[in-house]
Amino acid sequence: MTTYVPFDRDQPFLLPPDLRDWLPEDDIAHFIVAAVERVRLGVFQTNPQAGGKPQYHPRLMLALLVYSYANGIFSSRRIERATYRDIAVRFIAANTHPDHDTIAAFRRTNQAAFEAAFLEVLLLARASGLLRLGTVSIDGTKIDANASKIRSVRYDRAQVLREKLAADIAALTAKAAAADAEDEDPQALPTEIARRAALKAKLDAACARLEAEAKAQADAERPQYEKKKAAYEAKKGRRGRPPKPPDETPPPTRQSNLTDPDSALMRRSDAHEYRQAYNAQAVVCAEGTQLILATNLVATSADAPSFAATILAMEETIGLPPVVLADAGFASGEAVAELEARHIEPLVAIARTQPHRPYDFRPPPEPKPERRITEPWRIAMKTKLETEDGKARYKKRKQTVEPVFGIIKSAINFTHFHLRGIENVVA
Repeated sequence: MTTYVPFDRDQPFLLPPDLRDWLPEDDIAHFIVAAVERVRLGVFQTNPQAGGKPQYHPRLMLALLVYSYANGIFSSRRIERATYRDIAVRFIAANTHPDHDTIAAFRRTNQAAFEAAFLEVLLLARASGLLRLGTVSIDGTKIDANASKIRSVRYDRAQVLREKLAADIAALTAKAAAADAEDEDPQALPTEIARRAALKAKLDAACARLEAEAKAQADAERPQYEKKKAAYEAKKGRRGRPPKPPDETPPPTRQSNLTDPDSALMRRSDAHEYRQAYNAQAVVCAEGTQLILATNLVATSADAPSFAATILAMEETIGLPPVVLADAGFASGEAVAELEARHIEPLVAIARTQPHRPYDFRPPPEPKPERRITEPWRIAMKTKLETEDGKARYKKRKQTVEPVFGIIKSAINFTHFHLRGIENVVA
C-alpha cells in the first residue's frame, strides 16, 4: 500500500520561525550580510529629515540589492516580489517588504555604497585567507546597450536628413499658417511639426556630438603633427609628402546612436555581427578564487587603450598585483611600459593563441605568412611567452577570467543594460 508524507497547509506555526534555520550555513546570503555590515554608514545617501515615515536601513537595502543582483534579479519590481517568495531574500530583508520605488531610488542614489561594499567583500576575502593578491587576469566582454543598432546614424546621412526635415518643417508650418488664415482646425499639423522638430533636434545633437569628438581627436593629434611638420621642414633635398594635418571634420561614416549616444557599434570578432553595446572589462584573481577585483566600462571596442588605467586603479582599493595576464587585444607598448614602471609584470599575447584543433569539424584555415614583429617590447614578450614558465603562467588566463563572464551572462543572465548613458550604466 502506497504511503505519503502527511501535510496540512492550514497548520499554523506553533513557534515563531527563524529564517536562518531554512538557509544552509554556506549560503552566500550570510557572506553578503557580513560584508555589508562593514560598510560605513557615512557613504550612504539617506533622507536627513527626522519626521515622516521611517526609512529602511541602508545596510538592509544594500544587502538586498547585492544578493538580488548576484542571483540574476535586476528589476526592482521582481526584487519586491522576491521579498515575499524567496526565503534568502526574505531573510536578508528581515521579513520587510520595500516597494519597487524605494528600491529603485536607493539604487540610483547610492553608487558610493555599492563601491564600498564591493571593496569590503574583497577585504573580507583577503582577511579570511580566501583571496591572495598575486597573478590576475583581465579581459573584456561586449554587453548590449539599451538601444537598437538601427537607431545609429552616419554623419553624412544625418546631414542629409537635417536638410530634409528642415524643408518639411517649413512646408508644414506654411500649411498650418494657411489653414489658420482659412479658419480651419487641422489638428494633425502641429503634431506632425512637433514630431519632425523632435527628430531634427536629435540629429542636430548627434552631429554636434560627432563634430566635438572629431575636434577633440584633432586637438590630441596636433602636437604629434607639429613635431612631424618640423622634422619635415628641417629636411633638405627630397623630402617626400608633407605630413597631413589632423582633420576636425568627422568622417562621413562615423556614427552616433540617437537612443544611447554613449554606446557604440561593436562585435566580438570578425565572425560575429555588430551590436549596439558597451565594452565591460574585469580583473579576476587567477590564484584559484576567480573573485572580480576591479571593473571598468568603456564605449570603444578596443581593450588596449584602457589596459593600464584599469590595472593601476586597483592601487586605491585592493592593491596592485605583481603579474597581469591579458590576451592579444590588450597588446600595447605604452601600457606595458607603464605597468612595468610600477613593478607589475604583464604577460600579453602577441598573436592568436588558440591553435587549430586536430579533430576540428571545420577545414583547416588557409596558411598565412607569419607577421613580422619589429617592436622590441613585442619581441621580448613573445620570447618570454614561448618559455615553459611563460606558457604555464599564461595558461591560467583562459581558465580564470573567461568562466567569470560565462557565469555573468549565462547563469546570472546579465546580457544587456537597462539604463542609458555611460554614467548611468556604470552606476
